[in-house]
Amino acid sequence: MSSWIFKLLLTQLFLVLIQHADSSSIIRYLPGFEGPLPFELETGYIGVGEAEEDQMFYYFIKSERNPKEDPLLVWLTGGPGCSSFSGLVYENGPLAFKVEPYNGSIPSLVSTTYSWTKVANIIYLDQPVGTGFSYSRNPLADIPSDTGSAKRVHEFVRKWLDKHPEYFSNPFYVTGNSYSGKVIPSIVQEISNGNYICCKPQINLQGYVLGNPLTDYDLDFNSRIQFAHGMALISDELNETYRYLLSEYWANNESVRRALKVVKGTKGKWERCDYNVRCNKDIISSIPYHMNISIKGYRSLILSGDHDMTIPFVSTQDWIRSLNYSIIEKWRPWMINNQVAGYTKTYANRMTFATVKGGGHTLEYKPEESSIMFKRWISGQPL
Repeated sequence: MSSWIFKLLLTQLFLVLIQHADSSSIIRYLPGFEGPLPFELETGYIGVGEAEEDQMFYYFIKSERNPKEDPLLVWLTGGPGCSSFSGLVYENGPLAFKVEPYNGSIPSLVSTTYSWTKVANIIYLDQPVGTGFSYSRNPLADIPSDTGSAKRVHEFVRKWLDKHPEYFSNPFYVTGNSYSGKVIPSIVQEISNGNYICCKPQINLQGYVLGNPLTDYDLDFNSRIQFAHGMALISDELNETYRYLLSEYWANNESVRRALKVVKGTKGKWERCDYNVRCNKDIISSIPYHMNISIKGYRSLILSGDHDMTIPFVSTQDWIRSLNYSIIEKWRPWMINNQVAGYTKTYANRMTFATVKGGGHTLEYKPEESSIMFKRWISGQPL
């Protein structure tokens, strides 16, 4: 190949990479939602890792209250391999699918009243690479790992803030549920270490929130028998997958991908949870990370649906108890409209544990109760 042809191809490749890397777009309309969106949505990619070969896709929604001062959250759904879009439409975001018989058209989206974006800015991040619309440019890339994911998310957050410097001073929290309970304490530690060791300006890290978190394999899984003994389980109706299928119909529609600015050809079939995403689960227990970051004084909210058998609340109580912190506020009910919504306990390491009465493995079973709990905690009020 002559040198001028090689240089031409190299230039074209470079332009394509620049166009795709670290791109973002403001989205004002979405297929399936009637009229303009009643909130500010940005989607895009941030390149991380060697040569920025991992392109991490995100949905960013500004707080509906005061985005300049309200907390900034990054939300990670579990799996590993579950898209953060699942959290956005099924758990704590401002959109939900209208459940109606599917007729082959784009599923309808409606507004919610319980979104955490009422009081917080949220980045819903698809990670590890391969999850949701995130992809790698390198087909021979190493298998992602828990510890590697923590470094990638840390890098993502810093690069995202470099592109959105107006949020550097906002209180920052790492949040998520299920399997992300293994990774989030490590991410908090990475960000904290980065603040002290290498990186300016500092991220205004304040703490983390975990919902029904996987923490320690032996502890969590062995507690299932203990929990199931004599416990009434959630109904079959609550376990139905039909609502989940709506998100797959929606995200695999070509008009939706165009609206979200998904890079064409980077993803085949979108799956809400792709359990084929490879991940080296090299964090066996996140308890040591909880210990390390507790010493540094970060706040934390650990919440559990009390009907979750995947990660039973009894195992969560056990590992919190193993931290050996003194109790500041004893076990008590927390209330909504004079009704018991769950139970809570507060520890000396600024950790709050709370159950959601009738809740399952994710926030979707009791979204309003979970939203009220979060709003009280994030504002520093007693639950």
